[in-house]
Amino acid sequence: MHVYDVLKRPIVTEKSNIQAETERQYTFEVDQRANKIQVKDAVETAFNVKVINVRMVHIPAKRGRYGRTTVTKRPAYKKAVVTLAPGNSIQLFEGV
Repeated sequence: MHVYDVLKRPIVTEKSNIQAETERQYTFEVDQRANKIQVKDAVETAFNVKVINVRMVHIPAKRGRYGRTTVTKRPAYKKAVVTLAPGNSIQLFEGV
């Protein structure tokens, strides 16, 4: 898997913004087949920072409803929380 195929998109929520400001932790949606080493290499290559720790979570698919008969499905995805070394930050998340 190529380095730039690992990261899909950043996840920007209230919790991820607080983690980015206080603990230097950034959250990304990653490819289902990616492992921690590939995520670390992808973040270091794409953003030119030093990664200390990577934590990964598999988010399962969920069913939802709106209305009486309409059923929807949210797909499963994998999420990675990346901790950076002191002094490093990712400008993509700054000022969001």
